[in-house]
Amino acid sequence: MGFQPPPYPHDRLGTAKKRASENFDSVVDLSIGTPCDAPPAAVVDMLAHSNTERGYPTSLGSVAYRTAAAGWLSRRLGVVVDPASEVAACIGTKEFVATTPQWLKLRSPERDTVLYPAVSYPTYEMGAILAGCRAVPVAVDDRFRLRLDTIGPEDTARALCLWVNSPGNPAGGLDDLGAAAAWGRSNGVLVLSDECYAEFTWSGGPQTILRHGSAGVLAVHSLSKRSNLAGVRAGFYAGDRELVSYLSEVRKHAGFMVPGPVQAAGVVAYADDAHVDVQRAVYLRRLSAFASVLAGIGLPCRLPEGGFYLWTEVPGGDAWACTEWLAEHGGVIVSPGEFYGEAGRNFVRVALVEPDERLALVAKRLTDSGEFWNPGRP
Repeated sequence: MGFQPPPYPHDRLGTAKKRASENFDSVVDLSIGTPCDAPPAAVVDMLAHSNTERGYPTSLGSVAYRTAAAGWLSRRLGVVVDPASEVAACIGTKEFVATTPQWLKLRSPERDTVLYPAVSYPTYEMGAILAGCRAVPVAVDDRFRLRLDTIGPEDTARALCLWVNSPGNPAGGLDDLGAAAAWGRSNGVLVLSDECYAEFTWSGGPQTILRHGSAGVLAVHSLSKRSNLAGVRAGFYAGDRELVSYLSEVRKHAGFMVPGPVQAAGVVAYADDAHVDVQRAVYLRRLSAFASVLAGIGLPCRLPEGGFYLWTEVPGGDAWACTEWLAEHGGVIVSPGEFYGEAGRNFVRVALVEPDERLALVAKRLTDSGEFWNPGRP
């Protein structure tokens, strides 16, 4: 028998969902980072009235879309890229993460390894597996930042790419992107920097690897989190001119195209920073409030350096039991840390993406239950 995909991580939450629905008339799902807040009205209007739906869109991305992305990079992240040769569109960024290793393998068949953080978004690993590559996790420190010094010489020699994610999902850590770029260049390894949470950086301003030069690196960005547009699937990648050219050509042959109305709406979204500033304040408020709720039931956690997740170490270490306990007593679904790698198995991730009234409902349920997380609970 050939390849059989493993169960999708969030499909494994059936027991927790059953417990929650047995005890409460509504379940609050904080297991997936799906934005709930409204995108800008002008963006939604453009989706309906762009007049671009009839023709095939360009795979590379329209001039207007790439120019808007480059303008946003300059305005918010302080880097200048050429929209004609250093920026290209992608259909959200998950598909880019999942498919890029196979395109790199075609280009460099002598290499077979994808490096990625040991605690991270699971698609980095799955993208390697789908490409028939070795998926090799890189150790992280106690703040969940990459330990580049732990990458061995054999893995370095075989590496197609190194993924970095800053601010990181799930733990919200900030990597040293300059060090990652330097490591990649000194070892001849492409560094792919997933920066989809950059606008929600709480420790300092938003960062990009492109501040350290574009040679041998790509930055990957999305409108899903920044503008609450996960449903339209709009992103871009920018950086090394040769790599952008190669990837955009192979993706053109494979038929990857961001729909025309989505690109038109993306132009409007990237031109507007005010809605992001509002969203930043919303997420920061939710993080602070819900961290207090968790501390009150025996699950203390520190606020992340970026992103909108709380990454909570479970006293006693049984993250699955804690996930089911929270479902039973709060009607809330969270993610066990093993979804993000074996090194995260003693944690749970809580996505603060539901409306304030839904989060307040969970807080009330947990408080009213009078229960306190007991590590010895079966």
